[in-house]
Amino acid sequence: MQTLPNPVSPAPANRAFDPFDTTIHRRKTRPVPVGSITIGGGHPVVVQSMINEDTLDIKGSAAAIRRLHEIGCEIVRVTVPSMAHAKALADIRKILEDTYQPVPLVADVHHNGMKIALEVAKHVDKVRINPGLYVFEKPQAGRTEYSQGEFEDIGSKIRATLEPLVVSLRDQGKSMRIGVNHGSLAERMLFTYGDTPEGMVESALEFLRICESLDFYNLVISLKASRVPVMLAAYRLMVKRMDELGMDYPLHLGVTEAGDGEYGRIKSTAGIGTLLAEGIGDTIRVSLTEAPEKEIPVCYSILQALGLRKTMVEYVACPSCGRTLFNLEDVLHEVREATKHLTGLDIAVMGCIVNGPGEMADADYGYVGKTPGYISLYRGRDEIKKVPEDQGVAELINLIKADGRWVEPEAVEG
Repeated sequence: MQTLPNPVSPAPANRAFDPFDTTIHRRKTRPVPVGSITIGGGHPVVVQSMINEDTLDIKGSAAAIRRLHEIGCEIVRVTVPSMAHAKALADIRKILEDTYQPVPLVADVHHNGMKIALEVAKHVDKVRINPGLYVFEKPQAGRTEYSQGEFEDIGSKIRATLEPLVVSLRDQGKSMRIGVNHGSLAERMLFTYGDTPEGMVESALEFLRICESLDFYNLVISLKASRVPVMLAAYRLMVKRMDELGMDYPLHLGVTEAGDGEYGRIKSTAGIGTLLAEGIGDTIRVSLTEAPEKEIPVCYSILQALGLRKTMVEYVACPSCGRTLFNLEDVLHEVREATKHLTGLDIAVMGCIVNGPGEMADADYGYVGKTPGYISLYRGRDEIKKVPEDQGVAELINLIKADGRWVEPEAVEG
């Protein structure tokens, strides 16, 4: 994937607001390796997704991972609910290496999964654990509080269960995601902090401290919720607490269980995009109740809209009005179909001369209604030629070719 030059511009937390600054100042985080990909450390925001296949379906899982990777998913997650699933990852990885290429893989481990995690850690690049489920606390009916002793006893059990996995990942140079979910907080966290972002943050910090005490720092944190305001509050509080504690771990952003269709995309964008615009976030997953392949375009659209990745043509188009001199919707479609393979260009399609040149001033090329039946082509702010409307798309292509910026679609696809 083509990316913009390094978009990171670290700034102190108390940086004064500058109304003329259009740069997203990303929070400075440590680099965490996941196979051939690095999360954080100033690297471009990484796109992730998760396959739906049962990991015991080795050929089907390998094919699903490959499909995602081929369309731009940089890290792929799989679920490992049993030891058999964990061992299947060895065969899945071998198929990918033999028939395609190594793909950065993450394994999801839940529910008392120490033995499973230790096995799967041999075969993947990162293990994701959920603090609320990794050491399951059976709820007690009628409980009204947790004593300090009970709280500490469970903390000791967590450490004993987590330590072998941490040591294994540390010694292999692999990574872990501490993935807190609002809907699955441990019972003692609920009793102590309530069903709150604070409980989510404290849950993550407990596991972070254990990892640090074992000299393990290849860590990524997520604090997902299905409600956007809860998700935003949790990540913002996590950043605040990490800053206070001198921690610089990268953050994995997502709105869990976002749903499907237009609303699922809007909901994900509202949460992920808001935090990215604030400089928070190093890797993202859009969680849709659809085929995983549908998640990747949404991720890249969010990143492109914020100027954090450049993976497609950026089209600037006015909404049309009574001054529009041609069928703008149809022309935009024609221009898009002819040029959508030219990754990295900004192309404007504007209905009239009144606002067109000003609104599209940052575009590489412009297609603007001039007079009835004619359009003007622009290179940046400069008008280059006036041509009949029915020749507009062809002449736009000729202009791009004359500038040496044209690539044949066949060459890109091949």
